Amino acid sequence: MKIALFSDIHANLPALEAVLADIDGRKPDMIYCLGDLVGYNIWPNEVIAAIRDKSIATIAGNHDLKVSNLNILDKDALEQSGKNYAYHIIKPQECEYLLSLPAHIRVEFRFNNELINLLLVHGSPRSVDEYLFEDMPQSELSIIMQEANADILCFGHTHKPYHRIINSSESGSNHFRHAINLGSVGKPKDGDNRACYVMLNIDQTANTVDASAITVEFIRVEYDVEKAAEAVEDSPLPDEFADMLRKAY
Repeated sequence: MKIALFSDIHANLPALEAVLADIDGRKPDMIYCLGDLVGYNIWPNEVIAAIRDKSIATIAGNHDLKVSNLNILDKDALEQSGKNYAYHIIKPQECEYLLSLPAHIRVEFRFNNELINLLLVHGSPRSVDEYLFEDMPQSELSIIMQEANADILCFGHTHKPYHRIINSSESGSNHFRHAINLGSVGKPKDGDNRACYVMLNIDQTANTVDASAITVEFIRVEYDVEKAAEAVEDSPLPDEFADMLRKAY
């Protein structure tokens, strides 16, 4: 079972198009998006359309939920307030779609009479806004995953990809759990400005007692960064957003 997962597009249509083309070429069995379709760039409606056209199962990110406040904000202020322009240009039907997205997706696999739980969240199982950084203490991350009953936890939000294997050592035996940060399609922050997504491999040999039984591949995809950066510079959005795209911070 090959599962493609990506997150944090942030209205960067050129990056999403490059990632979707790359995914199509690899022919995964399942595709999931872990949220933050909007914010920081000028193509939120086009990004949403691309996700919906391919019927990609998607959860809500913290930026997606910001559209719930648009109806109480002054329209003229939004047009002039820099970064909020990214939300003002989202059409009503697309706002409704974002607010209908689930908070998480859980997928259960059963191999050799063992359940393996895959949990997909945006920030953490506890909050869409919580950051699970790579240097989080293992004990804390282990508790989070145990409480969420997640053998494989996939998330985004930090825009920095990593894969950590945690040994929960439950009932006196090894129990390996996988924490996977997908990085970002449209706004990487790890110094590599290429789009990033993950290919997760789970098959009938997968289990929780062998740390290597589940494999994770981080895939970086070239795209037209300048097109995305210049789109920011030609809009009311802060020019700093363009610099972030070019330098990936």
